[in-house]
Amino acid sequence: MTPEEKLKIEERIVEVLKTVYDPEIPVDIYSLGLIYRIDLADDGILEVDMTLTAPNCPAADFIMEDVRIKLAGITGVTDARVNLVFEPEWDKDMMSEEAKLDLGFM
Repeated sequence: MTPEEKLKIEERIVEVLKTVYDPEIPVDIYSLGLIYRIDLADDGILEVDMTLTAPNCPAADFIMEDVRIKLAGITGVTDARVNLVFEPEWDKDMMSEEAKLDLGFM
């Protein structure tokens, strides 16, 4: 894939991640700062490292599967691999300014 194609797919990945929500929080996972790494290889294999706001999140399986299914559906992505990580530990400082405003942290 060309650099231009890769950039367009990466932009689409971010758009798609912004459609995934924790059912208990009215802010998308990207704005919450739960996405730690997005790595799109030239062959279309996508690896995403993400975390949760809490290790014992009751919606973890739902969120992870929602992310995987949505990312796998992006044109140009041949395989979507979503890795759940807890290092570094998530905290509210990782949220976007907009997310902090939405949740009343500012």
